[in-house]
Amino acid sequence: MTEEVQFELDSAKESMQKSIDRLDNELTKIRAGKANPSMLSSVKLDYYGALTPLSQVANVSTPDAKTLTVQPWEKGMLDPISKAIIDSNLGLNPQNNGDIIIISIPALTEERRRDLSKQAKAVGEDAKVGIRSARKSANDGIKALKEEGLPEDAQKDAETKVQDLTNSFVARVDAIISAKEKDIMTV
Repeated sequence: MTEEVQFELDSAKESMQKSIDRLDNELTKIRAGKANPSMLSSVKLDYYGALTPLSQVANVSTPDAKTLTVQPWEKGMLDPISKAIIDSNLGLNPQNNGDIIIISIPALTEERRRDLSKQAKAVGEDAKVGIRSARKSANDGIKALKEEGLPEDAQKDAETKVQDLTNSFVARVDAIISAKEKDIMTV
């Protein structure tokens, strides 16, 4: 196998792995009824005139499975943090006790669990689209190599390897989504 073909395969594998990493990142934002500091990762607030992620102005922790606590580094930020959490449309209700913000995570209803499950499937489909796009890019690169003199049997062999790689990554996405759905649907 030539270096160019190996480069196309490595490039496809790297792109497919990025799709898996992005999937993992997106799935952490879908809550399954358990408190997780990453649930607030999308919250941004005005901090001295700049839109700043919550994690850069406060410490977010989980004392138990149903509670999040947000301890700002400056007491004056308690109200802006509460407002940003409410405005983020996450369905969370922060309670300000003067020192920290306490957020109780409500139990999920059956309907909400189904919605979250559908959301997880949609994120999984996006990951599969990214994987298929990497496959197409690799196959186009291999076809271009054929134009430059790559033997036809080497081209077919390389395309088979790309397809095998694609199948393995799609199977990983299916396994990840299945595990997340099971986690969401578990009461």
